[in-house]
Amino acid sequence: MTTEELMNAKIACPETGIEIHKSICAICDPQHCGLDLYIKDGKIIKVEGNREHPNNEGSLCAKGASTRQYVYSERRLKTPMKRVGKRGEGKFQPISWEEAMDILVQKLNGCKEKYGPESVMFACGFSKFFRPYLKRLSLLFGSPNYFTEGGVCSTANTIAQKLVFGTGTGADTANAACILVWSRNPYYTGVGDGKGLTKAIERGAKLIVVDPRITPTTKKADIHLRLRPGTDGALALGMANVIIRENLIDREFVENYTHGYPQFKEYVMTFPPERAAQITGVSPDLICCAARMYARAKGAAIMASASPVVHHTNGVQNYRAIYSLAGLTGNFNRSGGQILALPCFMAPGLFENQCAEFDTPVTWEELPPRVGLERFPVWGDTADDDAQGMAIPDQILSGKPYPLKAILAFGFNYRMYPDPEKYLQSLLKLDFLAGTDLFMTDTLRYMDLILPACSSVERSELHFYGSHIMLSQPAIQPLYQSRSDSDIIIDLAQRLGLKDPLFDGGFDACVNYMLEPSGITADELRNYPNAMPVPENIMKFVPHEHFKSCGFHTPSGKLEFWSEVLAKYPNREGFDPLPVYREPKRSPLSTPDLYHEYDLVFDTGSRKPMLVHSRMYGLPWVNVMLPRGTTCDINPADAKARGINDGDRVRVSTPEGSIEVIAELTETSLPGVVHLFHGNRKADVNRLIPGGYCDPISGFPGFKSSLCRVEKVKEGKADE
Repeated sequence: MTTEELMNAKIACPETGIEIHKSICAICDPQHCGLDLYIKDGKIIKVEGNREHPNNEGSLCAKGASTRQYVYSERRLKTPMKRVGKRGEGKFQPISWEEAMDILVQKLNGCKEKYGPESVMFACGFSKFFRPYLKRLSLLFGSPNYFTEGGVCSTANTIAQKLVFGTGTGADTANAACILVWSRNPYYTGVGDGKGLTKAIERGAKLIVVDPRITPTTKKADIHLRLRPGTDGALALGMANVIIRENLIDREFVENYTHGYPQFKEYVMTFPPERAAQITGVSPDLICCAARMYARAKGAAIMASASPVVHHTNGVQNYRAIYSLAGLTGNFNRSGGQILALPCFMAPGLFENQCAEFDTPVTWEELPPRVGLERFPVWGDTADDDAQGMAIPDQILSGKPYPLKAILAFGFNYRMYPDPEKYLQSLLKLDFLAGTDLFMTDTLRYMDLILPACSSVERSELHFYGSHIMLSQPAIQPLYQSRSDSDIIIDLAQRLGLKDPLFDGGFDACVNYMLEPSGITADELRNYPNAMPVPENIMKFVPHEHFKSCGFHTPSGKLEFWSEVLAKYPNREGFDPLPVYREPKRSPLSTPDLYHEYDLVFDTGSRKPMLVHSRMYGLPWVNVMLPRGTTCDINPADAKARGINDGDRVRVSTPEGSIEVIAELTETSLPGVVHLFHGNRKADVNRLIPGGYCDPISGFPGFKSSLCRVEKVKEGKADE
């Protein structure tokens, strides 16, 4: 081939001057996927999946394939800026990093001196790699009010698991004979998990999928349980009824290692499959078949989701009922069931580390109470990471139990919360707002100080992948004046005078501390651009049936069907010690009068494979795949009853308001349920959910089971 032909084909070789640099995509999957970036003259000209990366093994979704457009977007922030107009007016003046950091130090220390360090909030949105650094900064500053998007994402799942198991778990899909996938679609968001699921199916594992939708995952299922959104707990209790009645329980495990089984059994006997079917819409026969398939398998794993099950006003109790199935069948800390890993950041680790010691340098007892603990006390009992961001607007507005005066927000989006307008108006009451991001977002428009962050291909990130560990390297230099979030945090810590030896030592000192027990160093990791295999001599697994010698990290020391944590709050509605099923606060059964006016179940937050939250809207490649703009999925039968045709503009209304979108008629949507996609600021579905519509235990909003009305709009143009 000639040099011209090699260049046209973008072949990496000396003749073209094109080099392949290894990096990671941090757009969606928290574990991230490996990238092969073809670099010419310091610029990315082609993107492929890295075949040697342990997570994606070369595969790449539409989001990762759009990396060039994401990185080189015209919307990228180029320089630090300070506000010169009114908040929200969009008038900013470029300034130097030196001036920006001086302002930041002055404002944060000023609030600390006047109101106390707890008056300053440190918020983490996306990306997530810098969480340990930001949390350490917050706690060393003296503020307990570090919070993340986990307050509306995954933490409630962890709370439910801790109430049952005393710890978080993962699904051992590699060894499971049966996998119960509960409201999760890894083929859209989670390439690594999707590949693991495919491998399990290919070796003969049975697959049960619980999801109201038809998805690529449900199409692979042996049994698909299409339930009404928000009725997960009733379905799990119906399955538990079959398992107990047909004596499919692991009797030795239940009798010796569980707490509250007699009470749980008595309650479950009130949920025969016929009753569960009336609530969920799933046939009694399917419930029985699923229960038997799961219970009879020699190794059955529950592949849970981060948020769909807990985005209901009964979410924690729903998940407690689901995880109780593992307790009944003894599928805990055993091959093919729910397995444990060493604690570490973002992904399971298989070696000793000091991640927890790094991000929590002081105990919570040394600090004032975090935001939200009075309203959501179980959060404090079980969620050891952050404050509950759902409670922030009320505390800002009330000033109780102490005032909140400033926020430093990294990749934070107020639109991720229900009733986002109230959330924004509360933030505007603060004395000082500062934020970082790659792009100018609606949230940054109201900031007093803006700092430009760089993307994952322009920085270093530390990641664990089970038997592998990776310290990614910048494939290109940070564009414009953008900086890595971790570098911003470390620089700020030094300027604040916190006198922390790790922050003062810089990025490598922090990484080396986290890895210290393993003997691995940052310099060593840089020799492994595809991720370093963890040496066999330091690999450490949590032994199977570890509970036999160490018990469970619960008040009773056993797996708890009856939660002693929840039993501490007998006067709080919804804090039942048993996983009692309660209807969503708005549903056809709990609010029949409201259902008469708003006659469809309203499920928000569904995803398309090329989108994740708000990050991909506006990219040309993605827009090509969204020719209709913002849509809602509605079953053809529901559409016909309302005179709606495919492609019609419709108004979706709740008691809180309405938005206008394009109707997309599809059998993938369960009759009686409307699915709306989130993340588009011009058709913000979160505006249609009231701020107080939440789970009383976790505080999680009921995004996925409210009620709505859909009507055809005759004239005008849909929101886009």
